[in-house]
Amino acid sequence: MSNGMRGTGGGQPGGTGSAVVPQGARVRWSDPLWWTVGNWAGRLLCLGAGQSARIAVFGVSEAGAADLARALAAPDLGAAVRGWPGAFGVVRAVDGRVEVLADAVGTVPVYWTRTATGVVWSTHARALAALAGDGPDPAWLAAYLRDQRVPAARSAFAHVHRVPPGQGLVLTERGAGVSPWWSAPAPGPYMGAVARLRTALTGAVRVRTGAGEPVSTDLAGMDSTTLTVLAERYGPVTGITAHPRGVTAGGDLDFARTLTLPQLTRRTFELTDRHLPFAEAELPATDQPPLSAHLWAMFSAQLAAGLPVHLTGDGGDHLFQPAPTHLADLVAHGRLLRAARDAGQWARLRRISPVPLLRDAFARDVAALAASGVGATAPWLTPGTACHRDPVDRNAAAALTDSLRAAARRAQADTELAASAGVELHNPYHDAAVLDAVLTARSWERVSSTRYKPLLVDAFGDLLPARHRARTTKGTFETSFHTGVRARLPHLLDHCDGHLAALGLIRPERLRAALHRAALGARTPWRALLAVYGAEIWLRAVGNAPAPTWTVLTPARRTP
Repeated sequence: MSNGMRGTGGGQPGGTGSAVVPQGARVRWSDPLWWTVGNWAGRLLCLGAGQSARIAVFGVSEAGAADLARALAAPDLGAAVRGWPGAFGVVRAVDGRVEVLADAVGTVPVYWTRTATGVVWSTHARALAALAGDGPDPAWLAAYLRDQRVPAARSAFAHVHRVPPGQGLVLTERGAGVSPWWSAPAPGPYMGAVARLRTALTGAVRVRTGAGEPVSTDLAGMDSTTLTVLAERYGPVTGITAHPRGVTAGGDLDFARTLTLPQLTRRTFELTDRHLPFAEAELPATDQPPLSAHLWAMFSAQLAAGLPVHLTGDGGDHLFQPAPTHLADLVAHGRLLRAARDAGQWARLRRISPVPLLRDAFARDVAALAASGVGATAPWLTPGTACHRDPVDRNAAAALTDSLRAAARRAQADTELAASAGVELHNPYHDAAVLDAVLTARSWERVSSTRYKPLLVDAFGDLLPARHRARTTKGTFETSFHTGVRARLPHLLDHCDGHLAALGLIRPERLRAALHRAALGARTPWRALLAVYGAEIWLRAVGNAPAPTWTVLTPARRTP
């Protein structure tokens, strides 16, 4: 693993062959083998032990000695840890059996692979790929380029498996298996969901800031402003608001100025030509293409302007402003007038016909509703650029869960980028307890075509300035994307004949044509274009970075 990266992993119990660990790893348990790499100080690692049993919680949590003792003895490990604030994985070793739980959203991923000496698991896919001797998986990339809905049980590397969010890896001497431990909660009264969300999001922020250490936040939209207000309860906060050069008022700047708190320091970050999208910048290698690959010049500069612990509002849109999948639930519950009204209002805001929405709603086609408004497909993808998709359940709760998990998976790579810059990046809206709270509201109560993010406002409106409570839109950066393509066009055209073309996943001539149109300001399927750019940059970064190295443990080193 690269310098500054934090990771953990282990192997099967009762191994008889040579045990291996990443270079620089610290062995915590010898049998079953469990190790850590990097700095796991403070709230990031909690350990417990009993008679012939051990447990560890890795990630951000508030687990204390009593919590660990209960989880260690619990017949159902998932039920014991569910509801804890934070984002974390759990490993428990009892009587020759190892359980490794991946969190319900996927913020703390767990990967595994088979080796000649048994199964090895880790929180970093690239490390396992180096151990297995495999590179990026073309089939995974095909799914990513199509619509970013990649299979939950696969990683971006060949022969490196991923434990799907909300499931656990079970290891014994005989082998490995994966089974679910989480399922969506049943909905209940709306005000109960509001109260539960307030508790869960407050806990998500507290677990990251409760020690009173100064933190920074993105101070922009309603999601990040809510986190800023909550973080300020526990210590000093620096709220950073980005703005184009020469612009001193309007948009997020005006909203940020309305927030006044005793421990809040507001700071602006001026965006110059150096921060335009697609600026040439060396990208560190990560476990999959980062969400911010096209913004790395800006993202890295913003991180440098903040503090070593930084909170973002990523995930808020997925939770509180989802695609209109609730229309299928309304039809299923006989609320046809409400379905027709919502479809009409949703379509009118986006200047499209409501007819396809209603057709999909009456067909209970949640997958089609989830894709509403995503944008045009990419004409530069080859006909064979396809991959098996996970099935989508026929309800809005499953669609919202899938959406948040996809966001968390992409954001995890941004967390790796931030770590390479010495910043601990956190996304509290990706916490499992927050997702649980949101899902306890019925799908049609979570959304509104006349109110902006009603569930979030109802939970935290009393803490926000009136201007934020009345907000109805959020800013977009489409103009800067066109400007960035125009300024970096030779650089972007150079990528068209790169790794993706060599893999047969794209048609370079069509991609070049799309870039020329984008440079001229034509309507562009940005989501698809950003995916192909991020994947190409990522493949280059992985190919240029030194592979993580592993070392064989000597008998002496196997004893912690």
